Amino acid sequence: MNEVLVTLHGITVTPWKIVGYLGVFLFTSRWFVQMYATKKLKRVHMPRAFWWLSVFGSVLLVCYFTFGKNDSVGVLSNLFPAFVSVYNLVVDFRHRKDRSLQREANAS
Repeated sequence: MNEVLVTLHGITVTPWKIVGYLGVFLFTSRWFVQMYATKKLKRVHMPRAFWWLSVFGSVLLVCYFTFGKNDSVGVLSNLFPAFVSVYNLVVDFRHRKDRSLQREANAS
């Protein structure tokens, strides 16, 4: 996957670079999602989409740095956010499940 697909203005694009670019795009776009949610609710809010974008962006970047670049610094710098994001998703799912069960109990 290191074959050159195209060269634009001196930048060589390979399939692994596309994976890396997509990871950077997802990882960066999460902040726009967070900013939109905060603006909409008029309070600081981290929507579930923020954590999903973090997970997928981190996974793509870890793949890029592992297989495309063989760069341990890039792997480590993107592996930790993936674990934090998965943890936050688990906490969010548990919290929503508990709230749902509590509402059902109160309705009975």
